Amino acid sequence: MPTILVADDDANIRELVCLFLRNDGHRTIEAVDGKEALSAFTGTPVDLVVLDVMMPVMDGWTLCKELRSANPDLPLLMLTAKSETWEKVKGFQLGTDDYLTKPFDPLELTYRVKALLKRYRIDVEQTVNVGEVKINRQTYKVTNGMESISLPPKEFDLLYKLASSPGQIFTREQLIDHVWGFDYAGDDRTVDVHIKRLRERFADTSEFRIETVRGLGYRLETNV
Repeated sequence: MPTILVADDDANIRELVCLFLRNDGHRTIEAVDGKEALSAFTGTPVDLVVLDVMMPVMDGWTLCKELRSANPDLPLLMLTAKSETWEKVKGFQLGTDDYLTKPFDPLELTYRVKALLKRYRIDVEQTVNVGEVKINRQTYKVTNGMESISLPPKEFDLLYKLASSPGQIFTREQLIDHVWGFDYAGDDRTVDVHIKRLRERFADTSEFRIETVRGLGYRLETNV
């Protein structure tokens, strides 16, 4: 059962968040400010932190920075009443993984928590399995049963991204940012070229297929 630390000085928000998280099968720990949250974090194993930005004693910005320094792989979901772009950018720069603006739908919160926990497990294990196809990010090796498949780095990263979230649609821009980086200055059609190559390499596999979602982007669908 994942343990989630919820840090918010609003008792009603904490109660609501913890209620939905517990109903979704998670154990929760509460903290009224950043300092108390940091103390709870150091004393108890935590799988994810939901933190508010505007808290007394130690605000969410500082807490985010401290948590990320202590554990670079800890999933962080930031809650805030602020919706300005620069606030979100600051949160991501300090290390938060996701952002939710108040007022929020509790069901969306639980979905985002699930997604973060899934992503965290994938990042820790460094391996994604799609049926018999195994994609190991640590060794950059792909195997299909007993067959080893050699991929160039960009094709590997693209496949790993798609396979990490089967069924999720990724735009070309999202794939460019993740695989080639935010400072990539080339044509986003390079994604199409790499997708075509991946399809050719895995044309004979029955484990998955990469679908084009017209007007949106691409998604990987499993056949198992």
